[in-house]
Amino acid sequence: MKDTEIIDLWKSYDKKLDENLHLNRRNAEDITKMKVQSFLASMKPLKIFTILVGMLWVGFFGILIANLFIFAFTMVSPFFLISAGIQVLLTATSLVIYVYQLILIHQVDMSEPILATQETLSRLKASTLWVTRILFLQLPVWTTFYLTESIFQNGHTIFYIVQGIVTFSFTYLALWLFFNIKYENKDKKWFRLIFDGKEWSPVMKSMELLSQIDEYRIENKTANENASL
Repeated sequence: MKDTEIIDLWKSYDKKLDENLHLNRRNAEDITKMKVQSFLASMKPLKIFTILVGMLWVGFFGILIANLFIFAFTMVSPFFLISAGIQVLLTATSLVIYVYQLILIHQVDMSEPILATQETLSRLKASTLWVTRILFLQLPVWTTFYLTESIFQNGHTIFYIVQGIVTFSFTYLALWLFFNIKYENKDKKWFRLIFDGKEWSPVMKSMELLSQIDEYRIENKTANENASL
């Protein structure tokens, strides 16, 4: 076999190898996109369920608070009205964010540029952090809704101390979580404990998979550039 034939054979083999590598990367990219879609789809049932339950909760207590405020204001403790009102308001705000997240998930189109999908996932990640912060702000009102004027009039010093410690502790915890729930703390144990579930993990896994797609495309680009040399 002549040297030229050997060189041509080697080039032909090398070309087929590059084509197979390109095909494998392409298949890996397609499979990765399917995984991203699957992760995002797994978030929908929980969010829909949360929205439905939240709407019932907000609707029931919203109507109850409104009726009590209008027809029985003097008969109901202001602590209950204020605490329940804050809780309903924060829950309603969270529901708006959940609806926004469902819209974001629905808008994800893997046929679009990866950068657009990454931006949508970043919004989903940020909104997940925000909705968790807002929900934790409810903690203090769960320690005050049962208070009445008669409790303070007939209460003992021990009750005042215990109530003050409990309310202060819940308020401090709520504010601490509100200001510390951020992406920079994602590797801390308390953060992972809060976000270990369908609300967070699918978003993080999807973002990691999109980074892999970028790597596949960079490898293909490099391979094509080398092949053209």
